[in-house]
Amino acid sequence: MSNELLLIINIIVLYSGVLIWYKLFGSSGLLCWTVFATIAANIEVLILVDAFGIEQTLGNIMFATTFIVTDILSETEGKQKAQKAVNIGILTSISFIVVTQLWLQYTPSVNDWAFPSIQVIFSNTPRLMLVSLVVYVIAQNFDVWAYHKIWEITNKMCSDKNKYLWLRNNGSTMLSQLLNTALFSFGAFWGKYPIDTLISIVLSSYIIFLITSLADTPIIYAARKINHSIKSK
Repeated sequence: MSNELLLIINIIVLYSGVLIWYKLFGSSGLLCWTVFATIAANIEVLILVDAFGIEQTLGNIMFATTFIVTDILSETEGKQKAQKAVNIGILTSISFIVVTQLWLQYTPSVNDWAFPSIQVIFSNTPRLMLVSLVVYVIAQNFDVWAYHKIWEITNKMCSDKNKYLWLRNNGSTMLSQLLNTALFSFGAFWGKYPIDTLISIVLSSYIIFLITSLADTPIIYAARKINHSIKSK
């Protein structure tokens, strides 16, 4: 199976998973998804693949689902609940980093076979871990702020808070993903690659995020319908 087909399947599975968790467990399901996606994306990002003519790390789609979660919660539950998801993701990242680094401090048994692989996977440099965490905090908080700012502007324009869902969803996500891509690329790789290479990394990564952002629009509309059905019961 090609990498391109696997990525398409990955989008369908993960985006559908967000809706299923929301349908089954409501906002609590989305908060749990945030924990799952944060941990999984931190592991998956270590894998590098070639797809659609672009060399890319995995984890982009999984990470994109955390933005879907905050947009759904912003739309259906309000800014406070969306901010709660962001805070849960931040604490999950910190806990994950601390725990995995503690694992590496152990002296393995002579009969151990897993430690070398664990060491390779979780021995990220402190710079990458710190940059990843700081960028996550900035991008996620900006996403929540931008979503409600765009909502406020469109509501004043047409006096209908239900209109322009596509605009606040795509607008906030695309801006926050641009911020995320630029800050992480320059923060993690400044001094390691020349400026033209860094710009190339930012552009190629952002193209992927644009596609995943546009693909999540039907998911947001479906989530709003699910919310209406839940409240009508």
